[in-house]
Formats: sequence, structure tokens, C-alpha cells
Amino acid sequence: MPSPYADRLRRLPVQRHEVEVRGATTAYWVYGPESAETTVIAVHGFRGDHHGLEPVLAYLPEVRVIAPDLPGFGESAPLPGRRHDLDQYAGWLEDFVSAVEPGAVILGHSFGSIVTAAAVSRGLPTPRLILLNPIGAPALEGPKGLMTRLAVFYYALGARLPERIGTALLRNRVIVRVMSITMAKTKDPALRRFIHDQHDTYFSRFSDRDVLRDAFIASVSHDVREFAPGIDVPTLLVAAERDDITPIEAERTLATLFPDATLVEIAEVGHLIHYETPAEAAGAVRRFLRIPVSRGR
Repeated sequence: MPSPYADRLRRLPVQRHEVEVRGATTAYWVYGPESAETTVIAVHGFRGDHHGLEPVLAYLPEVRVIAPDLPGFGESAPLPGRRHDLDQYAGWLEDFVSAVEPGAVILGHSFGSIVTAAAVSRGLPTPRLILLNPIGAPALEGPKGLMTRLAVFYYALGARLPERIGTALLRNRVIVRVMSITMAKTKDPALRRFIHDQHDTYFSRFSDRDVLRDAFIASVSHDVREFAPGIDVPTLLVAAERDDITPIEAERTLATLFPDATLVEIAEVGHLIHYETPAEAAGAVRRFLRIPVSRGR
């Protein structure tokens, strides 16, 4: 499906790179001008890859954004001989930032919010932290707690079945589509088709079922609350009023746990801020970073 944000994305210079981190190749993409005053490292959510954040980046042409694929997802190789738990993902991010752009602003979406918050709380240097759709409460306790429990069963079953059958189950297009329909809130049929196509295209680009199981367990076993008090840099939370994973009331509580946090709430959207309201999300990021709007943009 054509992207509603394709025209803006075409204006951005993009370069693909690779770097060795923890014994594996991490693929990453650099968007925007090399001369930009601000560089952001953006970490995507569970099952996705760097493509998911492109609509937001399309509205931040003044910013240089480095967007890696998490280990074991997209074009990044899994970390050899390691369990892909939160400790490993946070450590990978620390090493990646050190190798590619020390001192960059850090941004995380969904599961990426947990990874980035964990890394910053344990010492990853950054001037600011940005969390889109932060996971601010245990997934099993959210309004879709029953769906989360079914997901736990689904990923456990996929890991226990014979490999070929289990992997096919985890990549099943019908199940991916159900996930997509559940998360999308927009009533715009063209935008819904685009969202479903994005999930069909990128949601099954994991390296193997063990990585997927490990990452899922990490995503439902942790949330940003456990790291918030230890994050001593200015933090932006961009939350959705209709998020099925973290209710907006929980996001408001989460904001009070940080020493220095700003909460921006976006109405009529759920867990897909990056697809449904990227302009609003980018506007919040720009204000937080104090970046002026360029003429003609």
C-alpha cells in the first residue's frame, strides 16, 4: 500500500549502515541532514523494525535520526549465544550508542520505551529521553489483559511446537491481521489499509522463534515504571488517550515517577501514534527539543 507519508519521506536523505555490536551485525539507517544540530537514536517496538517510525521521522526533517533494527528483528542479526532479555537489549543499546553516536538524544516506542528507559536508568549518557506510547503499566493488567494472556499462550505454543510448524504459527498472516485490527483506531479506510500492510510486511521479520519468544517475555515482564525514578534527564512522554496496552490514567501516573517529565496526550488514537498521528507526535518532539519549524515544511 502507498504510504500517506511517502512525499515527505522522499525529501529525507537516507543511508543504510552496519556495525558490529556484541558479536552480531546491527543494521541501522540514518535519516536527515548530516549537518543537523540534533541527533536522535530511535528504537522501535516489539516485532517491528525501523520502518515503523518512518512516519514520525517524515515530520522531523530538521533532525538527524539514527534508527537501528533491534537484534533479531528486521535486518539485524540476533546476538550469538545470548538470551534476548531486557538486560541484553539494554546492554546492546548502550554499546550501539557508544559505537555510533555517543551523547545522542534517545527515543523509544512501545517495547523500545522499556529498552531505552532501562538503558538510560543504568547510565547510558543522553541529554534527553523521548518515549512514544510508553509501556507504563504491566501489560497483563491493562484493558486488554485477556488478549495479553492469549498472546502469552500463543508465543509459548509457537516456541514449543516443532520448529517448522511453530514458526509458521508465529508468522501466520491471519493472527498478524487480528493484532493490527485490534490496535488501529482510525476510521480512515486508506490509513487502515496502510497500517495493515505495514504489519503484514514487517511484523514477521524476526530471525527465529527463540528470539521472538525472548523479546515477548521481556516486553510483558517489565514496564517503564521500574526505571523512571532513576532517570535524571528531561523526559518526554507522548501517550495516547485510547491506548489498549497502557491506559491514559496509568500514563499520567507514570509521568509523576520521573524527576523531570513532560506528558503530551494525543486524543482519538491508540497504540499506533507513529502511524495514525505522526505529525502530532513529531510536533511534541520538536517542542521538547526546542527545534523551530522550517519554512516550507
